Amino acid sequence: MRAHSVMLTVTFALAAIPQLVHAQGFTPTRPVEFVTHTGVGAGGDVLARYIANVMEKEKLLPVKMHVVNKTGGAGQTAMAYLVEKRGDTHTISVYTGIWISNPLMLPEAKTTMKDLTPLVRLLLEPGLIVVRNDSPIKTLGDFIEEAKRKPGELKQSGSLIGGRDWMLRVLLMKQTGANWTFIPYPVMGERLGSLLGGHTQVLLVDPQETGEHIRAGALRVIVQVADKRLPPYPNVPTVKEAGFDVPNIPVVRGTVAPPGIPREAVAYWEGVFAKLVKTPAWKKYLEDNVLEDGFQGSVEHAKWFDEYAQTMRGVMREGGIKVVR
Repeated sequence: MRAHSVMLTVTFALAAIPQLVHAQGFTPTRPVEFVTHTGVGAGGDVLARYIANVMEKEKLLPVKMHVVNKTGGAGQTAMAYLVEKRGDTHTISVYTGIWISNPLMLPEAKTTMKDLTPLVRLLLEPGLIVVRNDSPIKTLGDFIEEAKRKPGELKQSGSLIGGRDWMLRVLLMKQTGANWTFIPYPVMGERLGSLLGGHTQVLLVDPQETGEHIRAGALRVIVQVADKRLPPYPNVPTVKEAGFDVPNIPVVRGTVAPPGIPREAVAYWEGVFAKLVKTPAWKKYLEDNVLEDGFQGSVEHAKWFDEYAQTMRGVMREGGIKVVR
C-alpha cells in the first residue's frame, strides 16, 4: 500500500507540472517583432529602436526584439498587421496618438484601438516649430501674418493627415484666418530635407528628431507646443504665450499588442516595460530628448484611451473637422 501511495503521489506531481508552468505565466521563446508605423528616423522608429537596444543591454528579455516598420495609411497599415496577428504573444507595437484620433475622422479606417490590446503608456512629447536658421520668420506671429498676405503660398512640412502637426495647422488657420499648405512626407528625413532645402518654411517636430540640427545652428525654434517652456529653450514662448489660444495637443507614445492575447502575456509585457522605465538609460533618454514620463499600466491605460479619444473629438469639432466615430 505504501508503495502504491508513493506511485500515486509521483503521478499526481508529474500531472501538475504543466499546470504549474501555465500558472507561472508567459515568457517569450522566440524573437519578438516590435512594430512601428513610422519610417526609419521618425519619432516612433527612433523610440522603438532605443527600447529594443535597452531591452537587450539590460537583459530585460530572454530573446531578441526586432523593429519592423509598417508604414502607410496614417497608422492603419501597422494596426491592420497587428489584427492579422491575433493571439500572437510575440508581436507588440509602439503607437502614437494618431492611432486613436485618425479613425475618429476617417470613415474608411477599418481598424481602431478598440481592436487591439492595450499594454502600457510610456511618455508624452512636447513639440517644437522650427524654421531654417536664415529664415526671415522670427516668430509664429511672423509666419501667420505672412500666410495671411500670401494665402496658400507658404508651406509646412508634415507627417500625416490627422497628426498633431496637421491638427495644429487646422486650429491656427481657423482662429487666425491665415492659410498655408500642408505637405506630408512619410519619412522624417524627407520632411527635414524639404525644410533645409527651402521647399517648405516651417516644420513641427518632436525634440529628439531635430535636436542635433538645432544645436548645430541649422534650425531655429520659433515656438514651443507645450504647456510650459522646456528647459533647453527658456527664451522661446509656447503657442499660448505667443498669443494663440489653441489647445495643446500632446504626442503620446505607448505599446499595444494584437487582439486575443492571454492575460498572462499582458501581465508579462506590462512587467517588462515597468522595469524598462526604471532603468537609468530610460531616464536619461527622457531627459536628453525633453520628454515627459507618462507611464500607465494596462488597466489605467485602457481607461485613458477612451478619455483621450473624447478629448480629440472636442479638438476636432473646435477645428471644424467632422467626427465620424
